[in-house]
Amino acid sequence: MIYLDNAATSWPKPESVYRTMDDFLRTKGGNPGRGSNSMALAAGETVEETRRLVARLINASETNRVIFTLNCTDALNLGLKGLLKPGDHVITDSIRHNSLVRPLKKLEVHGVKITALSPSPDTGVVSARDIEAAITRVTKLIVVTHASNVNGVIQPINEYGIVARRHHLFFMVDAAQTLGKHPVDVAAGNIDLLAFSGHKGLFGPPGTGVLFIGNRVNLDSVREGGTGSFSEREEQPDILPDKYESGTLNSVGISGLGAGLKYIFDESLDKIVAHEKFLTDKLIAGLSHIPGVNLYLPEDLSRMVPVVSFNIKGYQPGEVGTILDQSFDIKVRAGLQCAPAAHKTFGTFPGGTVRISPGYLNLAEEIDLTVKAVERIAGSRKLG
Repeated sequence: MIYLDNAATSWPKPESVYRTMDDFLRTKGGNPGRGSNSMALAAGETVEETRRLVARLINASETNRVIFTLNCTDALNLGLKGLLKPGDHVITDSIRHNSLVRPLKKLEVHGVKITALSPSPDTGVVSARDIEAAITRVTKLIVVTHASNVNGVIQPINEYGIVARRHHLFFMVDAAQTLGKHPVDVAAGNIDLLAFSGHKGLFGPPGTGVLFIGNRVNLDSVREGGTGSFSEREEQPDILPDKYESGTLNSVGISGLGAGLKYIFDESLDKIVAHEKFLTDKLIAGLSHIPGVNLYLPEDLSRMVPVVSFNIKGYQPGEVGTILDQSFDIKVRAGLQCAPAAHKTFGTFPGGTVRISPGYLNLAEEIDLTVKAVERIAGSRKLG
């Protein structure tokens, strides 16, 4: 079996992730922050260690501003709904995932104004000049997708951060596709809110996500409840991270995320990026020589994460995905990838594309076999 759907969730995980989660449940499975018994303390220290590792990865100076969430979607909802009010204006992009589209659509119903900017057809990049030109007197937030989950193009977020800071706006980044695959520095990028998942490039398990909240931002909480702190009060605590972490955390998942982060530091991000680029370049080179295959690529192949979308003439994307799965045991993602806005921008709506997303644990031989499988499918494509 060949797994090439790492943009959806990474698999397999490093062995250390499996071992850490098993050990956590067996030896540290108390409730973090809820009591002073040794099990609760051990669980709490594991959570805080992972929080420190996240802060180190994104260059956040205050670890208490790293908030654990259910996933990236949950993080985006907390950031958007905790910040925006009726009458506010938001500038965003047209390549965003539904995890950003849908909360913004809900906020739009309640009086938040939305401007969505399209990238250049050639570069795939949204111009910082276009973002600056879209600013109005009621603009409050610029929120962008760091890298598309359809064509992998990396946006120049540091340029956007400069624009946001110059106009005293908040700046939010959806980094679901970049954390663990591309450097992200919240200080250098002037990023006020950074949302990302733990189960993709960070090698953590499903059900883990993070929202970094910069010190310029004071979000309303969107969920209140038990925090283990100030239990005598009926009001939600205002301290971080407690204000945004009501209820029992997914501590076993967070332990696995911590193991994934340690794996990244041990291997080095540079090594991971280089190997994934090698696999992606190899995949593109192989697919580009197959008659009938249409690739959706940016001009600059150095400015993309390992996400390659294509279609085969004579086939619907879903057909190709099914054939790869059932006839070749190759796991990819076909269709709209939960990003219809991006497909409308790229001209691949409503059918979508076939998406192949290599990961660090994939081998060159697996890419070769996948290219041969696509070549066989394309060679027997239906007429008409």
